[in-house]
Formats: sequence, C-alpha cells, structure tokens
Amino acid sequence: MPYLSRAKQTSYYAHRTSQTAQTTADRTAFAVPGLAHPLLAAAEWTELTTPGIPLRWVVLDVADGPGVQPDPHCLEAAGRLRNAGVRVLGHLDSAYGSRSFGELISDAHRFLDWYQVDGFLLDRCPADAAALTEVRRTVTTLRVLRDDAHIVLGHGTHPHPGYAGFADQLVTFAGPWSDYRWSQVAEWTADHPPERFCHFVHGVPRPHIEEALRIARWQGAATIYFTDRTAPWGSLPWESLPGYWDEIVSRVGTGVSE
Repeated sequence: MPYLSRAKQTSYYAHRTSQTAQTTADRTAFAVPGLAHPLLAAAEWTELTTPGIPLRWVVLDVADGPGVQPDPHCLEAAGRLRNAGVRVLGHLDSAYGSRSFGELISDAHRFLDWYQVDGFLLDRCPADAAALTEVRRTVTTLRVLRDDAHIVLGHGTHPHPGYAGFADQLVTFAGPWSDYRWSQVAEWTADHPPERFCHFVHGVPRPHIEEALRIARWQGAATIYFTDRTAPWGSLPWESLPGYWDEIVSRVGTGVSE
C-alpha cells in the first residue's frame, strides 16, 4: 500500500486543502461506532437525538451483533434516532474474514427484522486484495436485503483501493491518538471525496482536539469520532460519549476547525 512520505504529505495536504477548503466545514460530521447498551448509557443515546448535531450514523451493537432475541430497549433507542433523522447501522463483526458469509447474513437478517436498521458496519473487515471478492459478495447480498442500505467497511486502516468500489464509506483509521498524530495517508484516497472516509480515534486529549480535526481534514476524512476515552480491559472506548462532547460538537457544527 503506497503511503505518502512526510515531504509528499505536505504537498498532498496543500492540494487536498485547496480542493475542499470551501466545503469541508459543511461536510464534516460525526459517526458513533457503538455506544453501550441503552440501559447502561441512556443519557448518551438520548443526547444523540438532540437537534443540530452533525451526525451521520450510529452503530447499534446489541450483544456482539444483534443478540439472540429482540431487545425492546435497543428497538426504542434505534427508533428515536431514526425519528430524529439519524441512520442506525447494525454491527456485523467480520473478525478479519474468519466469520462465514452465512453467519454475517444471518446477523443482518436479525438486525433488519428486529431493529429495522438502515445499513451495516462490517467491523474488523479484511483489508487485503485477497478478500475483495468475498467482501464484495457480502456487501452485494446486504444491498439485496435492503436495497438502500448504507454500508461502511470498518477496516481501521487503509485497505486495498478496490474496496472503495462497492462500499459507501471506509474506516481508514481506528485506533489511539498516539498513532493517529503520526499517521500517513494512502495516496489513492485523493481520488475520492472526503465523505467516503471515516476516522475513529480514542485517547485524544482535550488540548489536542484542534490538531486531531486538522489531521482528519488534511487526510480527507469528513466523518469522524474523537474521544478522550481509552479502552480499559473488557471495554471499548466508544461505549460512552467523550468528556468534551459539547465542545467538539460546537467546533464541528460551526466549522471552527476549518
């Protein structure tokens, strides 16, 4: 995967900034990779329905997927978001290709039948060329199940560029701030608009919010989720909203970071 050297990145960022400076402020928005269960994070789920938050989608992960039976609390939370005009995506764990096609599609059926989701996040999605055919098969089938499904591939790194050909969005970074601040962008991403790429970063200190937003803009990612939360054993950093949620919403919503 060709990445840009530091010298080339400077030129790339200048080019990307000149292309998007007039419109990025309108396009930058949040996506929430997966809050804790509504019984554990009721205030957070309610907060996401607040009018005016630039929010593209929220992932629903009931129990490492849709669970084994319908959960009325999750159905209610998902319904409130959809009523507020926010997409709800079902969490499908690809386990880097180790889960079978049948398992993923079975989970997708349950998400649709029980929670009427608007699409799917295929989490821990393979990123290499060898898995392209199988992932394309999965995505094609998901679109048959729901013809207007919004499909996000959660690679967490820059994948083979072929994946951009059949997904709505790609997660090209998911990880800690300590890695993100030194991350490099793949050259092929410049062929696509910023709306196609998502960055999820945890452990971002409050004083570095502006720097993190600048990196996302420079690397051409218009869908973001930054949090000061970390990932203690047995939990995920996305399970609660960041401590500076109101501040970062204000910055993104008003285009201050641009």
